[in-house]
Amino acid sequence: MKSFTALAVLLGTIIGAGILGIPYVVMKSGFAIGAIHIVLIGVLTAIIMLYLGEIVLRTKSTHQLPGYAQKYLGNKGKFWMFIAIAFGIFSAVVAYLIGEGRSLSYLIFNSPNYEFQMGIFFLVALSAITFFGLKAFERGEMLGVLFVFFMIISISVYFSNKIDINNLNYISLNNFFAPFGVILFAFLGFVAIPELKRVLGEKKNLMKSTIISAHVIVVVIYLIFTAIVLGYKGSATPEIATIALGKPFILLGIITMFTAYLSLSTAMIDTIRFDFKKSKKLAWFYVTLIPFVLFLILTLIKQTAFTVVLGIGGVISGGFTAILILSMIKGAKKHGNAKPPYSMPYSKILNIILITIFAAGAILEVISLLK
Repeated sequence: MKSFTALAVLLGTIIGAGILGIPYVVMKSGFAIGAIHIVLIGVLTAIIMLYLGEIVLRTKSTHQLPGYAQKYLGNKGKFWMFIAIAFGIFSAVVAYLIGEGRSLSYLIFNSPNYEFQMGIFFLVALSAITFFGLKAFERGEMLGVLFVFFMIISISVYFSNKIDINNLNYISLNNFFAPFGVILFAFLGFVAIPELKRVLGEKKNLMKSTIISAHVIVVVIYLIFTAIVLGYKGSATPEIATIALGKPFILLGIITMFTAYLSLSTAMIDTIRFDFKKSKKLAWFYVTLIPFVLFLILTLIKQTAFTVVLGIGGVISGGFTAILILSMIKGAKKHGNAKPPYSMPYSKILNIILITIFAAGAILEVISLLK
């Protein structure tokens, strides 16, 4: 039961609204290239999470990521880890405002023309929920992942005989790095690892198998979902995949973003409250105001691109968080005060290679977005 619960927590954190943007960015490069990205990024994030799992298990005290960074990298490490996490969360929240606004506009008005108004409506509704602290919604990962599984199964059954294989044969080497940021974003779930330690309790030896199993499942789900949507719509694949599949699937996409938004905004409120000792009302105000201002600015300059926001959030937040985790592992192995049930191989050369991959991927993704 502990293993199942831990797996559900990790899956619920990783699988969110990011999946809705994958088919569009893979459409730019071609399915074969996109599949390479999904598999390789899945392997890389699994390795980083295994390192983070070791860091958590080598530490007797319990922290969130900024706390572990402070312990092994000092106050500057805590600051930069918070910046990385905050950037990722606010990028995601803004992307969800864009995605929800567009999806609700299509669902209600059959048009994208009311995207901003619907986005603001969504923000007000969700902010009210987080302000009053409705516990039934504050941990939305499990509900979200159940809807994602239902969505994948439904789409697989309904559209399996409508796939045009020619839509999957297209390849564009010029857009080879186009899927990197969005797919990296869709694999982000580092914040769940400290929670796994608490969920597993005395069964901490299950940490490694839980991380590996979760990534295998996520890779399979992303490959199936992308193949079906891209095979069905081809070059007409929209930024938010469910918009192309009809109103029932638009509704599922809305629910997926709804639960993901609640989970992330609540996590950000708690981080500001507990790590920076601010009141709940002030934390809520920051988490509501910042996305609103960013959403308003992007709307005014006509840059409300769902996948661009996800891509930038993925490469900066995901890449920077991964680099900080890799920077912590040596200190945890040397100064950790608990013996972990597993130990990942460590070498300075391996660390440099992994850091270079994430840094290079971030740079190339930004270049791709600017084209």
